This record gives sequence, C-alpha cells and structure tokens, in this order.
Amino acid sequence: MKLYDLKAQGLNLQENIPLSRYTFTQTGGPAEYLAFPKTLAELKELLAAAKEDQLPITVIGNASNLIIRDKGIKGLVIILTEMKEIKVEADKVHAQAGARIIDTSFAAGEAGLSGLEFAAGIPGSVGGAVFMNAGAYGGETKDCLESATVVTRDGEVKTYTNAELHFSYRHSLLQENDEIVIAATFALKAGDKATILDQMNYLNALRSYKQPLEYPSCGSVFKRPTGHFVGPMLIKAGLQGKQIGGAQVSTKHAGFIVNKGGATATDYLNLIHYIQKTIKEKDGIALQTEVRIIGEE
Repeated sequence: MKLYDLKAQGLNLQENIPLSRYTFTQTGGPAEYLAFPKTLAELKELLAAAKEDQLPITVIGNASNLIIRDKGIKGLVIILTEMKEIKVEADKVHAQAGARIIDTSFAAGEAGLSGLEFAAGIPGSVGGAVFMNAGAYGGETKDCLESATVVTRDGEVKTYTNAELHFSYRHSLLQENDEIVIAATFALKAGDKATILDQMNYLNALRSYKQPLEYPSCGSVFKRPTGHFVGPMLIKAGLQGKQIGGAQVSTKHAGFIVNKGGATATDYLNLIHYIQKTIKEKDGIALQTEVRIIGEE
C-alpha cells in the first residue's frame, strides 16, 4: 500500500483510531487510517497515496461543529490541525487551514487589526470557518475573507476570491466541490488595539455566560430559520433539558446539545431527529442542521 510507504518515510499515519479523541462532542467511531500532515507537500502525498490505494478521503479541521457516526469513517481521515501557521502582514492576516479561528482573531487584535472580533470565541479551524462561512455576534467569515487557497483531490492548488466562493448563510462553494481549504487571507482594517481586544474579551465573556462550555458539545446544532431563533423555539416546545442517552438539550442554552457523560453519536442523532420531528409538528418548521454529520451509517 502506498500509504504504508509514506508511514515508513516518517509520516504520522495511524490505524483504527477512535475519532472521539478529537471531536468536541467526545463521540464518534474509528478512522480506518488517520493522518496529520504538517505541510502542503505531505498533504499532497497523502492525497496521491489514497488515490492510488483507492481509499476514500475525509478531511477534518478542529472537529468542533461536527458529529461523526459511531461506525466511524472508512478510508483515510486527514486532520489538518498541524498546518496552523498564522502571519500578519500590513492589514492582512494569512492563516493556514488548521489554525484555530480564535488564534487568528487574537493575532489580528494584537496587531491592532479590526474585522475578526466576531470570531474570538468560535472554536473551529480557519478551514472550517471558510468551508461553512462560520459566524457569531453579527459577523461572518465572508465579511473579512479576501481569498482562500485550496487543493483539489488531484493535488492542484487553486485560489478563490471571496466572490468566487459564493458565500451564503453557513454555506460556501467548498461544500459542493470536494476541494480542501489549505489557507486563507483576511483583509482587515487598522484600529485601536485596546478597543479591539476589549471587544473580543467582552464577546468571549458573553459566550461563557450564555453557552454551556462546561460540557462537551458540537456548538450550534441547527441553522437559524428565517424570522426565528432556535433556542426560544425549543424552550417553547418543551424541549429544553430533553435527554436521550448521554445527549441533552442544554439547560443553559437550548440551541446546544451537550454530552452529559457517556453520550454516543447515535444519542446525538436520535435527539436531533426528535427535535426536528417535534418542531415540525408544533411549528411547521423544518429545522436544518448546522453541524456537519459524517461517517458510516
């Protein structure tokens, strides 16, 4: 197998590793093969090897807004968290896909650059933020992204402008074309460093006050339907505190499902489906998941 050749050359390749070690929900089955490339060259080698070995490829960032089913993922799983360099140049911040968007936001703030304050509490990676147009507190990735560099499954490197990514609410072109974000450039504005950092710290304090950060969770589970807020809808429907197995609709913020202990991905999915069914029956609204759900059914 070509993958084993890469392992023999020193690339970090593991087998049958529980992905619950890496997901924010602390749930999820095993990866058949798991790799953590440190460079674009290593990532390209992995893509070529998996293609030659006829293995499916799944790419994961920080696994924060993600549910991996209990049967795990066949083929090669690539986690990009070792590709995490962040550079500030003039009024731009360049970050590799595996860098945390929180760290990118604070790097901008420390340089007196404004525009990424909204992301100061988002736990995902830069690649994940671009992939799903992550947002919070009135800001979205699309508001300050200048360009994103991607690699195709065939190893071709391309750069997309903001407009070419066709951003919309929690969506980008990358959800449709199978290309892998490897880096992003954010175009920001010079501002007062103290004011920027104060705003970021305020948003983080607000997040800590409102969100159930004391438990494992996958963040916001559902997309916000037009004209509604998910948390209040679930409270009104009597769903706050509803628990299936170890998964519970948070008693602190009903838009979150937390792992109260020993939850499985199946518990999460059963609770999600129960919520969707209840809200459809009570309010006639079809809730769509924001969280990405992957793995063997």
